[in-house]
Amino acid sequence: MPVHPSQSSRFHLLDGLTSFEEAMADPASRARLDEFMSMDEAPPAPEVHVGPAAAPGPHGDVQVRVYSPDDGAESRPGFVWMHGGAFRMGDLDMPEADRVAREVCARAGAVVVSVDYRLAVDGVTYPVPHDDVVAAVRWVRDQAAVLGIDPARITVGGASAGGNLAAGAALRLRDDDGWQPRGLVLAYTTTHAVLPPLSAELSALMAEVPAMLRFPPEARVSITRNYLGGPESRADGYAMPSGAVLTGLCPVLALTAEYDDLRASAEHFTAALALAGVDVRQVLVPGMLHGFLNLHAGIGPVDRALDLVAEVVGG
Repeated sequence: MPVHPSQSSRFHLLDGLTSFEEAMADPASRARLDEFMSMDEAPPAPEVHVGPAAAPGPHGDVQVRVYSPDDGAESRPGFVWMHGGAFRMGDLDMPEADRVAREVCARAGAVVVSVDYRLAVDGVTYPVPHDDVVAAVRWVRDQAAVLGIDPARITVGGASAGGNLAAGAALRLRDDDGWQPRGLVLAYTTTHAVLPPLSAELSALMAEVPAMLRFPPEARVSITRNYLGGPESRADGYAMPSGAVLTGLCPVLALTAEYDDLRASAEHFTAALALAGVDVRQVLVPGMLHGFLNLHAGIGPVDRALDLVAEVVGG
């Protein structure tokens, strides 16, 4: 289907812009970008109890934000969630972190722990963000009773780079702890050090998308090398899970955006999961671009995607 009008109607605001970093640095371009990303017509996010916490980790405490339903239940499902941002951007206040956490908390009746992992900036590289996420998941698992979580009902997930980190953490916990979460939710995630070639169908679709919203090979290389602190050859299976042995992973829900260069990575990864005998379900979200969980739940495909996540978390 065509790009959803919630996005395509604003494409003109991005004319001449080539990257988020450049747009953020120029006031005039930043104003256009802010208008493109605006959610003025968004319905209010669900009201849930929100509080800060910290998980101990090898690089110091990992800051997290805990979202809890006000329903009086003593043992709820738990969801550890990682935002995206190319490993070098993003925070707990961005919609992909805060609004998603609130929506899943309310829809699934779950305790959601959103993780403020260290970003790959100012000399920070892999494995630091990965270690932070592993530490946060372990903390949720080990503190489940305190958090009001059923330890047998913990799901881990993330969007984009956050999905990569979620998958890498699940692999590490399988190997080091002999433990798996009940499920893994990956939204428009890339798990390859080098992006697989796009299919002819996907290439034709992406021709409709402004350059700023795309991930050409050179941009993907830059993201990977910045995260790894060097060439792609540095990637092990925890940094880029497509290179790992995948046998024994928990069930996976993979949400992909119809208009997303990185869909090629997600599709290859889900195929590899299936070949490894992992219970995997891939759902293409129609009309959406990469990062669609930064949009609001008043948009049909986003609402349905959130329902799918909540179904996995609360089921």
